[in-house]
Order: sequence, then structure tokens, then C-alpha cells
Amino acid sequence: MPFEISVGPPVLTINQGNTILVTDLDGSVRTDSEMGLYSFDTRLVSHYEVLSNGNYWTRLSSSTTAYDSARIHLINRSFNTECGRIPENTVALTIDRQVAEGVVEQLTITNYGPDRIKFNFEIVIRCDFADIFEVRANSFYRRGRIATEWRTDKQVLVNEYSNGDFQRRLDYKVLSSSSPAYLANGRVTFEVELDRGATWQAEAQFVTSSSEGSFIKSAVKRIRKPAIDLRQAWSTHSTKLTSSNEDIYRFYRCSVEDMGAMRLYEQLKDVDLWIPAAGVPWYVTLFGRDSLIVSLQTMPISARLGIGALHELAQYQAKAIDDWRDAEPGKIPHEIRAGELAYLKRIPHTPYYGTADATPLFLIVLHEAWKWLGNNDLLKQYKDVTEKCLDWIDNYGDIDGDGFQEYKTRSREGYENMGWKDSGDAIVYPDGSQVKQPKALCELQGYVYDAWVRTAEAFTALGELEKAQTLRKKAEDLKDKFAEHFWCDDIGFFALTLDSAKQPVKTIASNAGHCLWSGIAKPEHADRIVKRFFEPDLFSGWGIRTLSSLNPAFNPHSYHLGSIWPHDNGLIALGFKRYGYHAEAARVARDISEAASFFVGHRLPELYAGTERTPGSFPVQYLQANVPQAWAAGSIFHLLQAMLGLQADAPNHKLYVDPQLPKWLPDITLTNLSVGDAILELRFWRDGSESRWDAKVVSGKLEVEQHDFHLHN
Repeated sequence: MPFEISVGPPVLTINQGNTILVTDLDGSVRTDSEMGLYSFDTRLVSHYEVLSNGNYWTRLSSSTTAYDSARIHLINRSFNTECGRIPENTVALTIDRQVAEGVVEQLTITNYGPDRIKFNFEIVIRCDFADIFEVRANSFYRRGRIATEWRTDKQVLVNEYSNGDFQRRLDYKVLSSSSPAYLANGRVTFEVELDRGATWQAEAQFVTSSSEGSFIKSAVKRIRKPAIDLRQAWSTHSTKLTSSNEDIYRFYRCSVEDMGAMRLYEQLKDVDLWIPAAGVPWYVTLFGRDSLIVSLQTMPISARLGIGALHELAQYQAKAIDDWRDAEPGKIPHEIRAGELAYLKRIPHTPYYGTADATPLFLIVLHEAWKWLGNNDLLKQYKDVTEKCLDWIDNYGDIDGDGFQEYKTRSREGYENMGWKDSGDAIVYPDGSQVKQPKALCELQGYVYDAWVRTAEAFTALGELEKAQTLRKKAEDLKDKFAEHFWCDDIGFFALTLDSAKQPVKTIASNAGHCLWSGIAKPEHADRIVKRFFEPDLFSGWGIRTLSSLNPAFNPHSYHLGSIWPHDNGLIALGFKRYGYHAEAARVARDISEAASFFVGHRLPELYAGTERTPGSFPVQYLQANVPQAWAAGSIFHLLQAMLGLQADAPNHKLYVDPQLPKWLPDITLTNLSVGDAILELRFWRDGSESRWDAKVVSGKLEVEQHDFHLHN
């Protein structure tokens, strides 16, 4: 059993919907940190601590108890009071917290000392109302005004921020307590008097609101019940897994729980549909690319995230050209924000459309959702959106009319890179220098190819055969043209991109693996591509790096120039499976799952360092990684799909399997798996060198058959 390592600074993170609380392990929030209570892209609480007569407490232990709950155990240090000195380790404080759309905390103090005690218990709360962009950049200055007021009659500390008509408010309301609260020296203070063995309790609530209205129910019972119901709803609808491989079991279980934690539900009227957020704490919002990739990952777990993502992204499909936001008609958005900078239009995220891949990915997810749900009404519902996506690909995604997708920002705050590797320095030449815009990334061509093939099948189902045939022809033409312009025989790999001069950039990077996943790669090229991925400059032993270690720009601790992203490896593994490289897909799955076993709770971070795996080594953290992060959590679902070969065809009441279990994974059982209106159980096991399977349809109509994995293409 490997020892566990922590990711980033030791913190407790709990969240639900758009509300996130990040604290130190002792439950405090340090002013000089990125900790705090966040809601809708604003940090509301920037400092929090508990004191006894001005003295600090000592942490004994603490942990999250669920994704939305935490418990902290503290003990006193010795301190003086008017009744005498209280010995250390005789007064215990337990803090129980639960976050829904706000936070409720239960404070319990117990006297284990020999004598009666009396002291002031103090809670220090400060609010900076900083925009989340400024917190992350460590570049915050206040533009508006903060007013603080203690209301004794209502037992509430009110903190209000206003900058013109942008307003945020944080109330700390004492709901019940063994003694009344009052404000002293800026601290919410309670007089605590306890006989030996006696207990003092208080319950308080952080209530958040804005100029758009309250985000939280006012009664504790109305907070807790929805939180419990939301957890139960996710558990009820998600697929369950058991396996004798403990690492896979724990990795899967943690990932399912993390997905439940990152559901956004406030925007949707249907309580059984959710939008997948991208990551905690920085990306708890609707993201085009991230939400769509997560939707693909979770189709075998629950299609509800995909339906929610499609619904919400369609609402924001661009209708006109807007240079400030990099918008064009038909384009699917990249990111939407609700903080002060967005409200004041200091940033273009209202929403921002600086992504080149979200529009074809929308079509891919729509098709995949249809294959898992079997509902033709879904295709009809989004037919107009689909047509606009296709028009955008032809008229705006292809900037110069050469048949390839390129990107170039028109916004002064626009992104340099608009693929999934969207950091400003991510796309480099073989000599490590930066590739300038416009750029035609290899994976973008694959996404469009896949979108056209899938949409052709959707149009066929709707009886629009001429449109379907046109898309199939365009896809085959693109596949031929892609091979001609992107295949580099001298390196046995696809070019990372075409540069502004339409010359292939022969950089060895992980992007080429997405071309296997999408199916745009010709079979005769697949063998050399797959083998190249397992050369030591790309394959670290902890997974496939984003960039070859032989490139002068390589930095294993960077964001995209040599780090390891679990979701990237999941898509690449699916690509290996698609072209018949079963053992190679399983090798990636093994190394990613073994990396997960080193992280606390088997919770993979957004990314980790691309350092070499050697005897006695372990994965190295990336300091600002989101934990949990949606598509990192979802990587296990793609890795399992690659090993089991799951392909849904719900419109025809079928599920195809193509299992190839490696030696290290002797068995897997899936229960509560939904395909169309059917619920089934699937059992896979190794029998010598062969992989066997058995299916039991619990309800509904479904046939399960063995078939080569091809992702419908």
C-alpha cells in the first residue's frame, strides 16, 4: 500500500454548487492566502479564526466528512482568566461545517478540566469581497466600499460591499447559542461559563447575497435537507462499481463523489439535471470545453450532467460578432463569470467565447448523449443549435477558408491559445520558441471530423439523408487532407499545429493522441503514433506528458509544457483502444490509477508534475492545481471505458462491450448502469488470458453484445 501525499498546501475544501469554503486544517482562513468563502466568483470571507480570551487553539485532527461537510477538533492552550489559569488540553472545541449555498457551523465547547471555567469565546471574521481572478493573481485592490454592522436584536454581523450597482453581502447569523453573542473589538464574542463536564453550544450561519438577490435559504433545516437530497439524488442515478482491485475501487468511488460535488444546479429548473463545474476552487462555473469533456466522461455514470451542459451552453450560443468577447454567430462559449470584474466589464467573461473546440465538442456530446439515452427528441430539441454550430465551423472556425480550423483572438483581453492547452506559452516549436497566431491545432481537426461523422448519424436518424451524406463526404475529405498536411513521416507523428505560414510544427506533444480518439488518424499511421507515446521522453511512468522532455521548453512543473493531465491520458487511452491497442490503453490506465493511489483519498488533482518515475518515487504536486477537478476525476471513467470497450446504442436498444482486462485488474462489476430506459448489471472477469463478461438486464429493453470498439465512427 503506497503512502499518501497531499496536493498543494494542506487545506480543507468543502463545496456545493457555487459555494466553496477553503480553510486551513484548523478551520481558520488566513488573510495572506487564497483561502476563503467563495460564492459566484467573489471571495466573501478573507479571514476567520476562533480565540479564547485572545488565545489561539491547537488542532488535534480534522477532515472533510463528505464533499460538503467538515469536522475540526481543537484543544485549548493554557491561558489566564479572571477565575484563574485554565490548564492546557482541558477544554475541547469541535467545529462541524456544512456548505450548501451558504455555510452552517456548529460550535461545541466541552470542559474536561477539574474546575468551573469562564472565558470569552471570540470569532474573528473579515471580508474583502475580492474578485476570484484577483485572488488567484494575487493582485487585489478594493474599488468599492465595505460597511460592517452588528445587529444585537437579530444576533447577526452584516458585512456589505457596494461599487455602484454591484453589491455583495455576507451575514454571519447566530441561530442559537448557550449564551447570547455581542460584538467586542470587532469580534463576535460569547461569554462561556462551564462546570466540569459541561458543554456549551452555538449554531451560526454564513448567509450570502448580492444585488441579484439572496443565494441561500434563511433556515438551517432548509439548507441541510437540499444538501442531503442532492447527495442522495447523485448516488441514486450514478453507476456503481466493485472490484477486487482496491485502487480502482477507491479511485472510482472518490471520482463519483467528486463529480457529485461539482454539480451546479442553481441555474436549472429541473432538480434532476445538473451542470458540471470545471474545478474547485478556481473554476466553479460553466465552462464550454471542460463541461463538455466531463459530460463525455460521465455518460456511463449518469447522462444527466451532459443534458444539463447541453441545455445551459445552448442558451449562450453566440448570436453576433463581438470582438471584445471573441464571439461569432453559432459559437459555443468558453467561460462565464459573475464576479465584480465581469460585472464591470473589465474582463470579457460575460460570457467569453475564446475557445476553438467547444463548438465541435457540443456536437460530439449531443450525439453521445443520444446514443446513451436513445431519445430522438433530444436531436430535434437541439437541431437549430446544431445547424448554427455547423455554420460556425465552416464560416468562422476556418478563418482563411483552407479547410482547417484555426484560431486568433480579436479581443485585447483575449487568449493566446484556445485549445485545451490554453496557457499563454503552451504551443511551441521544436526549438522551444512560441508559435504565434493563427494556429491550426491537430486535435481541432479531429474534433471537427468526429463532429461531422456523428452529426451525419444524427441527421440520418432524423430522416435528413442529404445533409448526412454531405457531412460524411466532408469528414472523409478532411481526413485525407489532414493526413497530407499534418502527418510528418520523419518523426512518425502528427504535427502539433500548422503555424501562421501553414507549415507543420513538428513538436512532439500529447495533442496527437486526441487524433486517435477522434478517429481522424489513418490506420497506417496509428502504430508509429502509439509506439512514440511510450518513448521515455513522453511516457513518465506516471502517465503521458503534455510535451516531450527533449523539447527545450520542457518543464515538468509547468502547466502545459511537460506536466501530466489525467483527462488527457484518458482520451489518449480511448484512442489507443479505438485502433486496437488494448494493452497500451491498459498500461496508461494502470499508471494513472497507481498515481491516484498516492494522493489523499485517491483524489487526482487537475494535473501533476511530469517527473520521471523511479523506484521509491511518487507523483509530484502542481501547486495551484484544482482539487477536486472535474475532468481529472472523470479520467477513471474514460480509462474504464477503454478497458471494457463500452459503446451505447440506445436508439437500437443495444450496448456493445469489448473487454480486455489486464492481469492487474482481474474483475469489475458495474451495477445501476443506465442505457436508454434499461438498467443493467455488467460483470467482467479474467479467465486465464481471456476476458469474459456477463450481463443482467434489471429493467427495460436492452441487448448486450460483444463488438469491436469504434466509438460510432
